[in-house]
Amino acid sequence: ALFLDCRTLAYEHVPLDTSSIKIVVCDTMKRRGLVDSEYDQRRAQCEEAARLFSQWIPNVRALRDVSTSDFERYKDRLPDVVRKRAEHVIYENERVLKSREVLKAGDYEAFAQLLDECHESARYLYEVSCPELDTMVDVCRKAPGAMCARLTGAGFGGCTVSLVRDEQVAAFVEAVKTEYQRRTSIDPPVYVCTAEDGASVIQ
Repeated sequence: ALFLDCRTLAYEHVPLDTSSIKIVVCDTMKRRGLVDSEYDQRRAQCEEAARLFSQWIPNVRALRDVSTSDFERYKDRLPDVVRKRAEHVIYENERVLKSREVLKAGDYEAFAQLLDECHESARYLYEVSCPELDTMVDVCRKAPGAMCARLTGAGFGGCTVSLVRDEQVAAFVEAVKTEYQRRTSIDPPVYVCTAEDGASVIQ
């Protein structure tokens, strides 16, 4: 896995051992709609939150500069929708930092819990999920071998990603395809993935 600081572009390789778990991507077949306009709204709301926090906290340029404790201290001063967007982003940043640490420790149960929290936050606070994504997440979480499931990408359709115990991947895929089709009449593509080292120079 790659930990990337989007401000400085500094990066760190973080170990992700897929010998015992697999990354499984499930396509809802829901075409993304309203992504551009909704993305613009979310960005504007987050920028407004950062502007407000900068009045109360020194050196705030973006929401990444606001800690969870700062958020809890000042959240009641924010308009309701702006507060929800800020809460998602600030706590999501914290989850990313925690994910880096638990992956280094090889604690995949803790990593899975963080990914589940990501989906709930994206669904209820950032509001970028949709019925198809929520259905797929529910189906995946109940399938054999599932450790977690969450939406991935911009939301409003597209795919989910799950961590699945290696020995139960086949059962997971069969259960997901069967149950999602039963609920939606759609046969979803499911992709079993592994983490690889990526491009490198061969001497």
